[in-house]
Amino acid sequence: MQQPIFARSTRLRATARRRASRLALTAASAALALGAAFGAPVGTAFAEAPSVTVAPASGPASFADIVDRVKGAVVAIKVKAYEESHSPFEGQELSPDDPMYRFFKRFGETPQKRMTQSQGSGFIISADGYVVTNNHVVEHATDVEISLDDGRNLPAKVIGTDKRSDLALLKVSDGNKLPYVEWSSAQPRVGDWVIAVGNPFGLGGSVTAGIVSARGRDIGAGPYDDFLQIDAPVNRGNSGGPAFDAHGNVVGVNTAIYSPSGGSVGIGFAIPTEVAKDVITALKEKGTVSRGWIGVKIQQVTPEIADSLGLKSPKGALIAQPQKGAPAEAAGLKAGDVITAVNGEKVDNPRELARRIAAMGPSKTVDITYIRNGSEKNAKLTLGKLPEEKEARAEEDLGGGAGGGTQFSSLGIEVAPAAQVPGAGGQGLVVTDIDPSGAAAQKGLRRGDVIVEAGGQAVNSRADLTGAIDGARKEGRRSVLLRVKSADGAKFVAVPVKEGAG
Repeated sequence: MQQPIFARSTRLRATARRRASRLALTAASAALALGAAFGAPVGTAFAEAPSVTVAPASGPASFADIVDRVKGAVVAIKVKAYEESHSPFEGQELSPDDPMYRFFKRFGETPQKRMTQSQGSGFIISADGYVVTNNHVVEHATDVEISLDDGRNLPAKVIGTDKRSDLALLKVSDGNKLPYVEWSSAQPRVGDWVIAVGNPFGLGGSVTAGIVSARGRDIGAGPYDDFLQIDAPVNRGNSGGPAFDAHGNVVGVNTAIYSPSGGSVGIGFAIPTEVAKDVITALKEKGTVSRGWIGVKIQQVTPEIADSLGLKSPKGALIAQPQKGAPAEAAGLKAGDVITAVNGEKVDNPRELARRIAAMGPSKTVDITYIRNGSEKNAKLTLGKLPEEKEARAEEDLGGGAGGGTQFSSLGIEVAPAAQVPGAGGQGLVVTDIDPSGAAAQKGLRRGDVIVEAGGQAVNSRADLTGAIDGARKEGRRSVLLRVKSADGAKFVAVPVKEGAG
């Protein structure tokens, strides 16, 4: 039978002293040999060498004191909501002879409401009972109840929600001061300890610990993604709960996990305090969050796009399309401009620009620095208010496949003038066919996209596109920059140019 680990450790002690004496002799012999090899006097090989002190790896002996201090402010949230369920045959035309027709005629096809229940986590941030959680925890809620660490259950009122940041603010009261926690005043560093407390799978008061694995994660949750990645295990039901630092201050709001199984695999994401605090303050004061808006569709400056535009580095935010009547258009910004700074502070990427503009709020006047045709320019504009999200749709109609297009073998596409393709508009070249393994497809072009510009010039014919490709080659560029309209809106695509015409 296998010996317990502690018993085996006891037997090892008997031989430890003998091994230690042998190791000491071996080390002494090695020191003498090294001393001779480096020309040092025997017996004083490293006597004068500077010592190097390495701090031992250590962490807190226990998180118990921190947990005792904060656990009273962490709550479990129970939510009731009603969802509409529709007939699976809704919208279908059923014959009167169909048995299902008589069934739905008798029982009706009107949507039926069903009650759902869900659970999440949250934390109290003030003695008078304001509670922070995720928007997706309380979205569509009709009744919200929180459970305190001492076993009490209290009804909660939703003060405000913000879908874009996935944050919500609740309010509870029992007539007494409630335990609460505070936001951290310092941003955590990668490698710092983090403690997650919450209600995973309905198991309230659960504590896990780990470190901050990364900062600034974009997980595709929204336009302002700036998540902390943590490896403290979080699971379903942890959403909305706090992530604490080693001092017991809140550094993030646990929001999402990456998991192929639905359980923790050590990759969790938390909204950092510097983002959450501003949103929660706005929700407390106004019930909503008003964000600044300049009205542009922006995209990443890739190395290929930077080369096509003659930029020194792939930094900034490329304007793919300014919206009509928006502040950016009024200030003279155009498609192809690259925004590099706001109020003198550099902008490295589109997410950074979006977050910075949004955080300033509407009606603020800002200075925008941008690059156009290789020259740095400045514009002053007044921010608008970010409108409610609207679903953008683009019509795609190639008339059943427009034949007779022009092939560009170097790009792997076939194009036809938009004026010849029904529904494509009168400007640009429509991609009527594309080689899935070609250069254009690998850069994201799809059948039905409309190329409206190439190399900064409008294109409406084969000659226009050929001229742009030849011009890029003559200037020594590795790519030609295409401005493309697609179902997702306008965008820039840098495709490599090769020797030979199309």
